[in-house]
Amino acid sequence: MRTTRFLVLFAFCAAAAGAWAQAYPSKPIRIIVGNPPGGGNDIIARLVGAKMQEAWRQPVVIDNKPGANSIIAAEYVAKAAPDGYTLLVNATGGMSVNPVVYEKLPYDSLKDFVPITMVGSFPLVLVVNPSVPAQTVQELIAYARANPGKLNYSAGATGFQVATEMFKQMTGTDIRHIPYRGSAASINAVLAGEVQMTIVDMLPPLIAHMRSGRLRALATTSATREASLPELPTLAESGLPGYEMVLWVGMFAPAATPREIAAKLNAEVVRIVKLPDIRQKLDAMGVEPLGNTPEQVSEWIRREIAKYGPVVKAGNIKAE
Repeated sequence: MRTTRFLVLFAFCAAAAGAWAQAYPSKPIRIIVGNPPGGGNDIIARLVGAKMQEAWRQPVVIDNKPGANSIIAAEYVAKAAPDGYTLLVNATGGMSVNPVVYEKLPYDSLKDFVPITMVGSFPLVLVVNPSVPAQTVQELIAYARANPGKLNYSAGATGFQVATEMFKQMTGTDIRHIPYRGSAASINAVLAGEVQMTIVDMLPPLIAHMRSGRLRALATTSATREASLPELPTLAESGLPGYEMVLWVGMFAPAATPREIAAKLNAEVVRIVKLPDIRQKLDAMGVEPLGNTPEQVSEWIRREIAKYGPVVKAGNIKAE
């Protein structure tokens, strides 16, 4: 009798979960972004959110909660109701770098979230203010070695800081870190001459500044040249063999989100990533569309935590 009751209860719960997933979404969805408006994560969240709203005919609201290297946003979503109506768009810094920079985090990247998918990955670009007497990476290295501590770099998130610390460790240079809130502020700091350089994601405004000459691009951080900037060498081919750092942006839901809802979200975001107009916009940002499985996302994060830990330790990177 108990077995029969259990089977009936199990069948009822399974049917209820399936019905819940079919009805989802039945109210507005909030996508929390841990970066200010105008940055790469924000732009990508808005591209995906607009398509979700168009397909599901429910409002999708982008809610920016910047600060503390996206910890505020991640903690907010980790503690949200696991019903699929509060989602997180986060990236390498928040999910793979923060765990090795902060001794204590109010969330666990691998335990407190259900990965939906990675929207895309992208290399970074090393740019300098035109006042810096360097036309190439090797000239920048030579200048930095001859002037230890004279150069400052901006970083709008921990991922960009780790990218630059890798550069410093491989070149034996002393370049000081100045933190900023988000990529846009980091780029503006180089434009204004507040700092001399940055390694940052290729936002459309950055590309415009590179082409106008207001910023000088020296190299990308990928293993191979970026298709949209074929004239720009990689750091690896500029005298730093083995240097590679490719960041990513992905979507997450709180842990315990029903499997059926997570699967529906995965299918929808993967569909969106494959749309020609979205791919075109991502390509313009230097973002390679992904759309992978939750399992692949989790494994990717595990590998990165293992990779960046030694860089953080050697660079004595502390949470700011």
